[in-house]
Order: sequence, then structure tokens, then C-alpha cells
Amino acid sequence: MDSGPNGTSDPSCTQEPPLAIDIITKLDTYGIITYSLLTFMATVSMLVFLEECAYIYKKVPVNKKSPIIWVNGAAPVIGTMSCLGMWVPRATMFTDMTSACYFAIVVFKFLILMLEEVGGDEAFLRRASKHKLRISTGPCCCCCPCLPHAAITRRSLFLLKLGSFQFAVLKTAFTILSIVLWTNETYNRTGMTADEFSLWMNLFVGVLTIIALWPVAITFMHLRIALRTVKIIPKYALYQLVLILSQLQTAIINILAVNGTIACSPPFSSMARGYMMSQQLLILEMFLITLGSRLLYRRQYDPLPEEEEEQGGETTKMVARTSSA
Repeated sequence: MDSGPNGTSDPSCTQEPPLAIDIITKLDTYGIITYSLLTFMATVSMLVFLEECAYIYKKVPVNKKSPIIWVNGAAPVIGTMSCLGMWVPRATMFTDMTSACYFAIVVFKFLILMLEEVGGDEAFLRRASKHKLRISTGPCCCCCPCLPHAAITRRSLFLLKLGSFQFAVLKTAFTILSIVLWTNETYNRTGMTADEFSLWMNLFVGVLTIIALWPVAITFMHLRIALRTVKIIPKYALYQLVLILSQLQTAIINILAVNGTIACSPPFSSMARGYMMSQQLLILEMFLITLGSRLLYRRQYDPLPEEEEEQGGETTKMVARTSSA
């Protein structure tokens, strides 16, 4: 479709993303198959999630229902938003913002999920009174092993929660601000210069993201042995995978598109094509993650075993008593 080596001579290469009807009318056989298959994947992901919600609502203890549903919904929600962005390219900014806001809440909910798996805040504090938190972990301080361990108190637990909760609140607030500024033609999501508000806001949100991920990593490192019976390590791996694919992968593709590295392909400009590629990749990836999440979360939620005796001066498990679960 390109009339030049980079496809830049076509007028549509400098235009806004096409309308949904333009995409539908210009789909060839390959495009129809691709769009149909990806839409099917996104639909199946959402149906699987709804079925899991019904199972969790009936079978899971009440204190664990909310965090499990929120964490479980990350992949299908992102996949569904990506499907909408694929069909309606001009809505990509809003679908991406919705996915980002949802995942900001998931970061906090995953922390709550780990605490609930050991019996809640009180059980965590009671069992952790003889332990300390290792804070020299990623993504902030993995290169600082000399940092002292922090005592586990109500204050430190509050700070862990606050560190993740701030991201859920501030990310949503900045998203609303971005939409308001965009309607006033003040916000440009592709702005890469120092005088662009979007650049500084994205950098600040990046710092907030790192701060939010740190308490989750600290808690995981502390509880990964205690919660191995509930498969917390593969759950954490899926959570990290969603983070990398939905945030880092998308950011890299968008930067390449803004710089013109991705060739124009009418009716898509270079930027619009980059966004479309990102949406299509996410649909496939989130579909696979949804299936993996179903295997991990759709199970019997029995009480965890008692805390094991200390071996070599370090407790191998730290979990709540059965009566407090």
C-alpha cells in the first residue's frame, strides 16, 4: 500500500487515525480473519473472567473475594480495552488510560491479596512480630544490599499499603486531568519535548509506579515461602508479566511509532499503526495470561498450614492460624 520506501508519500500517513467504518470497509480477507480471531480471543477472555467471578463469589471466603477478582480481571480488562482500541483507533488514548487505571488498582489489590492469604492484617502482624522486612529489593533498592532490615509494625504495614494505594489514586487523578487538558488541546500524549506537559506528567507517573511496585515486591519477598502452597510465585510472575506487557511493551512500541520507525500503512499513519500493533499484541498476550490465571486462581481456598518450626535460625513459613483465616 505504501507508495514510497517508507510509505510517507501517501496523504493518509499524516492524517488522524481512521474511523471504525473506514477500517471495516478496507479490510481484506487476511484482515477479516485477523480482526475476527482477535475479537474472539478478547470475548473469550472476558467470558472466562465472568465465569471465574461467579466461582469466586460462591466458593471463596469473603475477605479474599475482592482482591482476587480485581487481580484476576487485569488481563481480560486490558484485552477487552485493546480490542475496542483496535476497532476504534481514535479511542486508543481512552482505552489505554482505562487499562492503566485498572492496573494501578491491581497493584494495590495484589498486595492486599498476599496479606489476606496469611489471614489479614492482624494475623500478619502477629506472626511477623519476630521477623524483619528486607527492603533492599526491586524496583527501587535491589542494588543496595547494605540497607538495614525494617521491623514489621503497624506503621510499616501502613506505609507498605500507602505506597501502593497512592498509585491507584494519583494515576486515576492524572488520567482525569489528562482528559480535561486534552479537550482544551493542551495535552499531547505523544509530546517528547521539555515544554510538553505530557512528558513531565509521564515521568512523574513513572516514579509513582516504581514507588508503588516496591511495597508489593517487599511483601512478596517476605511471604513467598509462606504462601508457596497457594502458588504465590507463579501468581506474582503473571502479575509482573501483565505489568511488562501492558506498560513497558506498549511504551516501547509507541515511542517507535512516534519517531516514525514503524512504517506507515494507509489508512494508518505511522503512529496509528504502532498503536494498532500494540493493541493486537496485547489481545493475544492477555488471552494467554487469562487462561493461565484461571488455572492458578480457580481452586479450593483451604486454610493454610500452621507455621513451621525454625530451621537454621530462620522460619520457613509464616502464615496465619487456621482459626483466623
